[in-house]
Amino acid sequence: MRQEARVAVVTDSTPYLSPELVDRWAIHQVSLYVGWDGDLRPERDYDDLDAFYTRLRESPQLPATSQPSVGDFRACFEPLVSAGRDVISVHLASGLSGTFKSASEAARTVADAGHPGRVEVIDSQTGAGGLGCLVVAAARAAERGAELNAVVAAVHDARERLGMWFCLDTLEYLRRGGRIGAAQAMLGTALKVKPILTFGSEIAPVGRVRTRRRALERMTEYLSELHDRGATDWVVQHAQAPEDADHLVARGTAIFEGGPLFVTQVGPVLGAHLGSGVLVGGIARP
Repeated sequence: MRQEARVAVVTDSTPYLSPELVDRWAIHQVSLYVGWDGDLRPERDYDDLDAFYTRLRESPQLPATSQPSVGDFRACFEPLVSAGRDVISVHLASGLSGTFKSASEAARTVADAGHPGRVEVIDSQTGAGGLGCLVVAAARAAERGAELNAVVAAVHDARERLGMWFCLDTLEYLRRGGRIGAAQAMLGTALKVKPILTFGSEIAPVGRVRTRRRALERMTEYLSELHDRGATDWVVQHAQAPEDADHLVARGTAIFEGGPLFVTQVGPVLGAHLGSGVLVGGIARP
């Protein structure tokens, strides 16, 4: 039977890690909420992503999204701390969601209840696969037996070395959801281009191309450039674009002479703001 790490790793539902990695490191996830017409449900309850994205395309209204409550995080943190474990909790960029704030408040209540310094909450300043890479960095450090401060340092180090980008079919969902950030400048030509953006503390543009094929080529070029600089881990995610994801995985596997850390589909919370057709790439540099 596998021995539990001294430090428990917690995240939210938006890294969209593969179930295999979640199980391997016993990663705890606290779900964000999403839904239409006041019917907000935990993101993890949406098991039919095809149906979700079909409704997203057809509905005149965007679904609402919401961070977990302080109580949701307390329900996760308190049993772990009571069992004698420390906790590192790594979350979606605070510039995009109130998730980090809720987790931080929950950590304060745990400290006030007599467990100071047992829960460290980190703003990932990224999301999706980039957040996933940081969660994996935390899990690897915890598996090696690192103490809490060393696990925190491993996450900050991984964040400094992280590259994260994605391409969209349209900026319309970001515009309607109010999450467009520095990409606002691209709206004037949004109907004529396929924007390529970075996923940091805000969503910002890094390029634009005219066709989906050229977007795939540019994403492949990013992988090649970062491989040449010594990158190791890489990931691919998509929303209703499995053929594009397979293409990028095949090209990346040839470049790195090995497969990605994980390949998954973006779920409803981020999908509501990015739309279908999104293709995400993330990479950890040495």
